[in-house]
Amino acid sequence: MLLVTGGAGYIGSHFVHEYLRQQKGSIIVVDDLSEGHEQAVADSGAKLVKCNIGDREAMEQVFSENKIEAVVHFAASAYVGVSQEQPFKYFQNNVVQTLSLLELMEKHGIRKIVFSSTCATYGTPTYVPIDEKHPQSPINVYGSTKLMVEKALDALAIAKGWSFVALRYFNAAGAADDGSIGEHHDPETHLIPLVLQAAKGTIPHIQVNGSDYDTPDGTCIRDYIHVTDLADAHIRALDLLHKEGVREFINLGTEKGNSVKEVISVCAQVTGKDIPQKFGPRRPGDPASLVANATKAAQVLGWKPQRDLKNILETAWKWEQNPKY
Repeated sequence: MLLVTGGAGYIGSHFVHEYLRQQKGSIIVVDDLSEGHEQAVADSGAKLVKCNIGDREAMEQVFSENKIEAVVHFAASAYVGVSQEQPFKYFQNNVVQTLSLLELMEKHGIRKIVFSSTCATYGTPTYVPIDEKHPQSPINVYGSTKLMVEKALDALAIAKGWSFVALRYFNAAGAADDGSIGEHHDPETHLIPLVLQAAKGTIPHIQVNGSDYDTPDGTCIRDYIHVTDLADAHIRALDLLHKEGVREFINLGTEKGNSVKEVISVCAQVTGKDIPQKFGPRRPGDPASLVANATKAAQVLGWKPQRDLKNILETAWKWEQNPKY
């Protein structure tokens, strides 16, 4: 059995559905539903335990009552801005509670884990596209907490023979093809759902933060990757853990960046709507361009993303028009 923490969240729920669709095995999801949605896994076939991974007694029961063979760890607080305002909340949720999870795994002899990391561990890039050898100098608390966990996993691999794959995502986006699950955050901070909400009229306009970057059209460039492609990468990472002594840090991205203006333009094509926009100043700490070098993912996982920006936006728009939660 596979334990998936944070499996009712955005990326976690898409992984759960894809894993079970591929009939890879059974899943137990642990999620306190502070950010996740019960409806996102209700029809998946996974068992849901509503608790925080830091709840020692509840987690002990999960490990004792289920024959868990490996863990996929998504559970985390993930708002960059909030992490700057509430650093100790992020240290507690992302680091302390993860260490508690890892300690229980060790106690029960489970030493295989796929970890949801982030390109935020790199900080401001010194070169683009970013490969795994790029220096890790996070510029926000969120990225720092993810790097701390990466270091902990590497130490456990050396000291206790753990096997792990830490997947450093770039910008997750999109929704399930059938519109059954998708992206819903409160508050919403991600560009694509905000642009689609502007197209739908839910919000009056999309705010573009900065139009004077050193990019072809002056707006930030990001590497958008479909959430189902991300799910597939996690499944391949789990397959890799059948080997002993796996210690891998792997970027997940498309190697193709799209600017804010490009995203808005393709959204207009997909929706057939005019999208009101307003331009404002840059946000502090926003790099001009964040694009992955995903060569290692292809070499080690045999993985390449299958969806382009248009498909991302089509699936996200299908979800946005009729969200289930």
